[in-house]
Amino acid sequence: MPELPEVETIRRTLKERILYRPIQGIDVSYPKVLRNCDQGQLEKALLGRCFTRLDRRGKYLVCCLDSEYRLVIHLRMTGRLVVVPIDTAVEKHTSIRIHLQEDLDLRLVDQRKFATVDLLSGRDWGAIRGLESLGKEPLEGDFTPGYLAAQLAGRRAPVKSVLLDQRRVAGLGNIYVDESLHRAGIFPGKTAGELTEKEIERLHQSIQEVIKEGIAHRGTTFRDYVDGEGRQGGFQALLRVYGREGEPCTTCGEPIARIKLAGRSSFFCPRCQGK
Repeated sequence: MPELPEVETIRRTLKERILYRPIQGIDVSYPKVLRNCDQGQLEKALLGRCFTRLDRRGKYLVCCLDSEYRLVIHLRMTGRLVVVPIDTAVEKHTSIRIHLQEDLDLRLVDQRKFATVDLLSGRDWGAIRGLESLGKEPLEGDFTPGYLAAQLAGRRAPVKSVLLDQRRVAGLGNIYVDESLHRAGIFPGKTAGELTEKEIERLHQSIQEVIKEGIAHRGTTFRDYVDGEGRQGGFQALLRVYGREGEPCTTCGEPIARIKLAGRSSFFCPRCQGK
């Protein structure tokens, strides 16, 4: 699933291509991608309008129009959002095409068909479960060591599970949590409420460093993710633990290990992140 650095990279690349181009047509190949409207309602809200701003909240992309409407897109596991010339061959798993002036298409392509599109009016988030309850983002000014400590305090769950809870820290996923915990020297299965003040300070710093580096390298591509112009990310070449089971730790040389936490694979260095 695209995480914060991937969605932010998509936002930045699309912003340069789709803003202020009138919307001239819409084709919906997979109607279930629309959660709270149908194609007719979407056309009524979008045709003749322009996207004027692209925002991001956690892993959600928020496309603001020159009206009271917004499109909120979540790419889920395999969704890709790209802008291409309108005459580009349509891929098999294309869910929706938005035709823009100057013969451009904004296309949502999703092999597993879990991506969602919501059409909202006004300022509230409608029925988008979880969006209003998102926690602080790692690069926001109020994401402080104190804030992180408050999210971990008293929690008996593994620290990795708490960090994946979007209500506590918005935008983190498997890749960037594993990488952050390795840099901080913290075992992913350690009880969250047992972290020391110094461990929390290290973890806070590591989370911010990893997210910044992920954005600087345009995200991580293993299979599906590409940016808004169809280019793969580059952060996969810099991963220290994620997906590297059996390979030597870049810090100490110990083979990277993998365990299951809440049904998810977690990669760590047994020496650098000793229990």
